[in-house]
Amino acid sequence: MNTSKVTEFILLGIPFLHDLHRIFFVIGLFVYMVAIMGNGFILIIVTFEPRLQTPMYIFLSNLALLEICYTTTVVPKLLQTLMQPRTKICFHCCLAQNFFYFTFAGSELLVLTAMSFDRYLAICKPLQYPLIMTKNVCIHLSLATWYVSFVLFLSQCLVFWQMPFCGSNVVDNFFCDSAAMFSLVCTDTSVSEFVGFLSAILMIVVTLIFTTVSYACIISTVMNISSALGRKKAFSTCTSHLIVVCILYGALIAMYMRPTVHSSSHLTRVLAVLNTAFIPMLNPFIYTIRNAEVKNVIRNVIRKKQLLNNDF
Repeated sequence: MNTSKVTEFILLGIPFLHDLHRIFFVIGLFVYMVAIMGNGFILIIVTFEPRLQTPMYIFLSNLALLEICYTTTVVPKLLQTLMQPRTKICFHCCLAQNFFYFTFAGSELLVLTAMSFDRYLAICKPLQYPLIMTKNVCIHLSLATWYVSFVLFLSQCLVFWQMPFCGSNVVDNFFCDSAAMFSLVCTDTSVSEFVGFLSAILMIVVTLIFTTVSYACIISTVMNISSALGRKKAFSTCTSHLIVVCILYGALIAMYMRPTVHSSSHLTRVLAVLNTAFIPMLNPFIYTIRNAEVKNVIRNVIRKKQLLNNDF
């Protein structure tokens, strides 16, 4: 066995796309730019618009920031692998990418869970909502989503840091995913893989159960509203969030909810691209197109700009 210490990794990228790498590079670059601008726009309007300084939009701005960090952790390297197969990445850079990828993903799940709890309080406990979900509580919950995910996945990153990588340094993916990296370790990784699987269960299943219970209570409350207009208005406040939850959890369950993490299937990579590039791009559109308050803010900004242009 070759026991030389690995100092860098080689990312294979997505081999089945290499014949069309230029086309997919342009598509990927466009998707990445739209994701950054769309989520950046949400951050800006929530930060500077007083009418949007409410818990729901504070959580939304936190989600937008996470989306920017999440997609930036992976997509630039993905674009490089499309133009340059067998792209190199340093050992510590690879471990850092792995850590931040799972940390931001975990934080996103926790933020979506917090948003479902916020909608539960707003619809099911409207009288207590202003007393429970204050701005300080909202900010502390947002910070907690970062802290919990950071602590949870730091342990797994430290495990990777101590593992002996020797022999092959070729990562059969377009980023440093745990599944591909475990196959490069030259010791038994069954325990570490099982711990990683339990971490996935802890983060994905627990947050999904909490979100499902919240929406079960919301649906039960809304169905008891006598007015059809009232039911429609109540559902409209959480439809966007529910769409995002279904898309994101569907992709994550397909990718990670398996007893064995060794997989290099085309489907897994397609789901990874969907999760790291397309979902962050879609989220701003999903939340703004169906949101009357955000659309009103956008209209007001456009009117003010037009008035300024007319004055000049």
